[in-house]
Amino acid sequence: MILIVASRKDIASINVRQQLLANYDFREEARKFHNNTTYHTIVGPYDVKLVTIKECAIHYQNITDHFHPKIIIYISRHSSKSGIPTLSVHTPGNLTQVQKGGRSRKISIAPANAMREALWEMVRQKRRLGLDYQVSYECTHHGPSLNVPAMFVELGSSPTQWEDIKAAEALAHSIMALISKRPRYSRVAVGIGGPHYSSKFTRMALDDSFAFGHLIPKYAVSEVDAEIIKQCVERTLEKVEVVVLDWKGIRGGDKSRVSFILEKIGVKIQKV
Repeated sequence: MILIVASRKDIASINVRQQLLANYDFREEARKFHNNTTYHTIVGPYDVKLVTIKECAIHYQNITDHFHPKIIIYISRHSSKSGIPTLSVHTPGNLTQVQKGGRSRKISIAPANAMREALWEMVRQKRRLGLDYQVSYECTHHGPSLNVPAMFVELGSSPTQWEDIKAAEALAHSIMALISKRPRYSRVAVGIGGPHYSSKFTRMALDDSFAFGHLIPKYAVSEVDAEIIKQCVERTLEKVEVVVLDWKGIRGGDKSRVSFILEKIGVKIQKV
């Protein structure tokens, strides 16, 4: 079963949920969850369930007490001071201490191929709908920290975009497409370095054959140790073939330390 999770506290999330219900054959279930109607549909071999929680998704750590999905897809708003219209995707979890939900130094399992499909579909849908939005990976950040594959598909970066129904439709179509399509060939990777929104890793996913799971941004590299980097490799759904280093996007003092850790882990390194 694939679980799509919306939040009542998130207007962007509710708008995307409404586009899923308007454009796809979701049927109401008798069971309610958090006093909200639950829905289901069938996509290929998958039973897809759509639920709405009463809490902010990043703070609700107990979803797997109630459901046992193959993958969880959270639909969410995204906030940034820049306010740049953005469609983004990332895995939840905390590389360091808790700041916004989840567990300290605990990351969820990254579904690298599913997130790559999300990127591809976001690009396709923004072109189809004529949206002036950027499409991007984000680094691994915020809760929840789960022991199942999980990803956030987000609409940002200000209230104007959260209420943009065409952008919400783009995300709805992207979610259903990534569920229905077989993953294309990819080299599964962890990315280290660069900014929170990694244009470099995004281009590698869109233009080459890379599918990134966890991304560790430049601002967090000095705070992560061998255990967390190993978690990023091991807590990826698919086998990680390579760790890609945004070499200019890593501080000089961190380069030798990160390289040493990766050599000890025994994973292939590629500098870009």
